[in-house]
Amino acid sequence: MKKYLFILIIISDLFSKTFAQSDSSKLIKKRFIPLMVGGNATYVASLIYLSQAWYKNEPRTHFHFFNDNAEWLQMDKTGHFTASFHESVFFVEAFKWTGVSKKRAILIGSFAGLLYQTPIEIFDGFSSAYGASWGDELANAGGSLLVLGQYLLWDQIRFQPKFSFHRTGFPALGPKPNILGSNTGQQIFKDYNGQTYWMSFNINSFLSKESRFPRWLNLAIGYGGQNMIRARKNQNLAAGFSPFRQYYFSFDVDMKYVKTRKKWIKYVLYPLNFIHIPFPTVEFNKKGINFHPLYF
Repeated sequence: MKKYLFILIIISDLFSKTFAQSDSSKLIKKRFIPLMVGGNATYVASLIYLSQAWYKNEPRTHFHFFNDNAEWLQMDKTGHFTASFHESVFFVEAFKWTGVSKKRAILIGSFAGLLYQTPIEIFDGFSSAYGASWGDELANAGGSLLVLGQYLLWDQIRFQPKFSFHRTGFPALGPKPNILGSNTGQQIFKDYNGQTYWMSFNINSFLSKESRFPRWLNLAIGYGGQNMIRARKNQNLAAGFSPFRQYYFSFDVDMKYVKTRKKWIKYVLYPLNFIHIPFPTVEFNKKGINFHPLYF
């Protein structure tokens, strides 16, 4: 399986460099080369960690597909969508920073999420417990297309998916070996009960230039699920758990517009745009309405 992973990394590297060559007169090599080397090194490291955290205890098998669209209340699909979106945004902005023309940076970078998420499907395809999923790939494509559409329409990102997580007691209740994770690092990826996915809207970007509405304050709508110790509804019902969906209304912070005098602080804050900042939150589900003073 490793050979497929490294082939994809080489292809992605050559793909970006090929398009960048047409902008060679404007390309800032001292930025572009470290970006590609550092980006791919970080990418490999993250995949190695994911392989250990998710697949370590799963037997390997021949590559195969599996229809998992009805599992986990589609929380996993939302995760793929969110990750693909932020990977694409990162590469669009990174390519522009290295001197690649805006048009090419948008076209290349927007599909980076789809390209870089594909190895996860290869991992799944060789795992006896999972299987490559076309549903996951469609979610990956959706995240990339949302980036492309916003840059083409507005030349900026006005709304974006985000992620938050809190630990729950469900991993201890699930079957062994623990499919929801045995530690916090694994549970962030595996315990869908503790995950919440948000769509964070920058209100100021939809208003007139004269508006005094804070640029950093976003409106956020969240989605989550509860009572899941197994993937499918009938499995959970048989175990005495009734899964249900959760919807949230809250606020958020757009880190791009947080004012600071230190330029390096902006570079630190920018990656945090992936995370929903805790705010007072109203939750809606089939059992009623709940208010959370601070929701993670």
